[in-house]
Amino acid sequence: MPDQIADPSVAPSADLSADLRGDCARCFGLCCVALPFARSADFATDKPAGKPCANLRPDHRCGIHADLRQKGFTGCTVYDCFGAGQKVSQVTFGGQDWRGGPREHARRMFDAFPVVRQLHEMLWYLTEALGLPAARPVHPELREALERTERLTRQTPEELAALDVAAHRQEIGVLLRRTSELVRAAAGGKGKGKGRSRDRRGADLIGARLRGSDLRGTSLRGACLIAADLTGADLRGADLIGADLRDADLTDADLTGAFFLTQPQLNAARGSAGTRLPASVTRPVHWTAGG
Repeated sequence: MPDQIADPSVAPSADLSADLRGDCARCFGLCCVALPFARSADFATDKPAGKPCANLRPDHRCGIHADLRQKGFTGCTVYDCFGAGQKVSQVTFGGQDWRGGPREHARRMFDAFPVVRQLHEMLWYLTEALGLPAARPVHPELREALERTERLTRQTPEELAALDVAAHRQEIGVLLRRTSELVRAAAGGKGKGKGRSRDRRGADLIGARLRGSDLRGTSLRGACLIAADLTGADLRGADLIGADLRDADLTDADLTGAFFLTQPQLNAARGSAGTRLPASVTRPVHWTAGG
């Protein structure tokens, strides 16, 4: 049995704001219109940006939602707007639908959506960071960054279009890296020093055989873990921001205390009833029920 990690050091926030979770009932189907996709393993057809998906109904609901994977639209099942859809629909544009209005109105809405989506993703990470006790030394800076980012999401369409999102993301990234260092130092691993120094940022781990690996306190920021075998791996206290988990096998893996893990990452992976997850995410419905 692996050593236990002190929960106060690595426990993620369990009450992330509902505003950072997609609410399709309050959105005008923006992800189904504003974003492009290409025929591939993730999408059955091509669609340019600004054109409604053929499966989008007049009420802005998906006509094949229950069968997306079977119909070849796996990409839709792993996407999450982090609540940007309802923010743009109901706040930025005051509940004015893109249907039936001037083409310019629709274009401005479609341009604003991806900007706000990026800002909401940053809000997700900042909110989670503020729920990590080990990151207390940077909580004041995190709180200020969260408030500033939230204000940016409430700008006019014109201000959003002019926003340098990359520069803001870089600024937030500095804080999140500091958060990662503090939390992973508390998480440990095999040997205190070794646990703190583990760094696999951006590592090419496509198809890697990591079954049963002790990855506690490891930075896997931006690591490519496509189709990696992480069966039974110990990922407690690991930083998973930006890690590509497409088709990664998380069967029976322990991700309790793993942080900066988003629902889209999890939806793209494979897992089981025995996979242990942080409280900030939910078990994907397509995962197997077996252990």
